[in-house]
Amino acid sequence: MNVQWSLFGTPSKLDEAWRALSTHWPEYVMEAVGLGLFMISACAFTVLLFHPASPALQTVPDADLRRLLIGIAMGLTAITIIYSPLGKRSGAHLNPAVTLTFWRLNKIEGWDAMFYIVAQFAGGALGVLVAAQLLSRMLIGDTAVNYAVTVPGAGGPWIAFAAEAAISFGLMMMVLIVSNRHALNRYT
Repeated sequence: MNVQWSLFGTPSKLDEAWRALSTHWPEYVMEAVGLGLFMISACAFTVLLFHPASPALQTVPDADLRRLLIGIAMGLTAITIIYSPLGKRSGAHLNPAVTLTFWRLNKIEGWDAMFYIVAQFAGGALGVLVAAQLLSRMLIGDTAVNYAVTVPGAGGPWIAFAAEAAISFGLMMMVLIVSNRHALNRYT
């Protein structure tokens, strides 16, 4: 076991954090870029399908169908990022729920989990900022688009929270089942 010693004789938390950061910073950057690209895609598809001036709004008048199309587009975006060299190297968590689950299962260290989550938040925020520059703040800031923010529906915030928890649970169950089955794990 290779242990790095601090000036005070034993490894400190700061030493552990520095070791994680200095060793895995490329993966953290890739995670940030992956989530940034995901958010650019989310903003672009939301503008395309929900902005009042978009021709797609007249072509597909049903809001539920447009939401389904965004879901499909975001699923395809995630698959593209996951299978890209960027995603393969970083692990393409793209979601703090995935990172926290991997940490809880001892598949990644605590400092790595923290730096992944920081990178995910930074990448997501930067992705929206880039999208705002590319798509114009007028388009992305329109009330029908609202920076692609997901807001609680008529059921209110507790129903939305329960739905998000169920979706995250389903996501993690799928990831864990697929990644732990020998016949399927080559696809992960």
